[in-house]
Amino acid sequence: MGRIRGKYAANSTARTDAAGYRAHYCQDMGSDAASDTRQRDTGHPAPTYGVTSEVGNLRAVLLHRPGDELRRLTPRNNDQLLFDAIPWVERAQQEHDNFAAVLRDRGIEVLLLGDLLAETLAVSGAARIQGISAAVHARRLGHSLAAELAAQLRGVPAPELARILMAGMTFDELPFAADDTSLVRRMHHGGDFVIDPLPNLLFTRDSSFWVGPKVAITALALPARARETSLTDLIYAFHPRFLGVRRAYESHTAPIEGGDVLLLAPGVVAVGVGERTTPAGAEALARSLFDDGLAHTVLVAPIAQNRATMHLDTVCTMVDTDAVVMYPGVRETLTAYTILRTDTDSCVVTGPDPFLPAAAAAMGIGKLRVIDTGTDGVTAEREQWDDGNNTLALGPGVVVAYERNEMTNARLEASGIEVLRIPGSELGSGRGGPRCLSCPLARDSV
Repeated sequence: MGRIRGKYAANSTARTDAAGYRAHYCQDMGSDAASDTRQRDTGHPAPTYGVTSEVGNLRAVLLHRPGDELRRLTPRNNDQLLFDAIPWVERAQQEHDNFAAVLRDRGIEVLLLGDLLAETLAVSGAARIQGISAAVHARRLGHSLAAELAAQLRGVPAPELARILMAGMTFDELPFAADDTSLVRRMHHGGDFVIDPLPNLLFTRDSSFWVGPKVAITALALPARARETSLTDLIYAFHPRFLGVRRAYESHTAPIEGGDVLLLAPGVVAVGVGERTTPAGAEALARSLFDDGLAHTVLVAPIAQNRATMHLDTVCTMVDTDAVVMYPGVRETLTAYTILRTDTDSCVVTGPDPFLPAAAAAMGIGKLRVIDTGTDGVTAEREQWDDGNNTLALGPGVVVAYERNEMTNARLEASGIEVLRIPGSELGSGRGGPRCLSCPLARDSV
């Protein structure tokens, strides 16, 4: 490919590459992906998993219905566990059921993480051992308590073990009586956690995402979320539905989260770098995608390192093949570094350049249509905070959005986008919209 000369000298190359990648993925998704996910007499059909864009018709999606892990949140720990409020759990479940029903009504297969985890633990002893090992640490609990708890959990039925791994366990809930062998147990209060809960499992987008026919397993940045990836990893490694699925990327060092990754077009990936994803994580992902032939261009966009803009998809998501909904506060300032693979299998980085023109050039289109979040600064800021930019595309020009973002939804519809509104007053207490709540497993090519 060679080095880039001039601001957007890659434009003509990007157009050729984009067309080539569409052809490559159409063939790949119909052959390699299908063979990768062929099942071994498991009773499940053999779906063709894979995702090449943000807006191809959605066929299958991974969600997590909120459960007992949300009941662990208190005014003392909600900040540490990354929630802005204490959610009303029953209402959050109703809202999530509504979201899942909207997807099913459109013919989309909805898989639930909690069900998949319980099924995984039931069929695989290795998954059970690994899940317990990730949750029970001798370094934190001491050798005697950790060994006894791990031994007890190995005999717990799979559905209950799945619940414990997600919802956590307190010292009061330990399944054996106290003795004189554990200083750790003697020195903790009964309500302290032996196993930390994972309330952010709700946001399935972050711990894994698909690029082409392969799944990427991420490394979550903050301690409250670090163990989520271990559960996702178990499902992809051991559940019969995913036998043979190949990995696109696994990171155990540099943080990268799925909310920062947008598949702008086949072969074109945007990565936000900010509060959660680091430059090293973005670079590692780019190199991995290049090595696997899953991308020809990676755009790395620096975003503010704060709670309001924790991920790239809090300020920008795709709503059509050539359109994004975007927070106007970053429209003119968002930039991108462009990473390309050279003919010598090394990488070259250019920029930063304005994000929107750089993205359009990489996608091989003239320009991206931009739909702003609100018409004035106050409305835009309010609706950005309430996940107005965080939409889930079910197909080109069809998105799911929170109903409360009235101005953004109206502007989307005025631009020809169909908006399927869902309630999210309780789901949004952890700072995430419909895109955050979902991990697409299969989309049609566009």
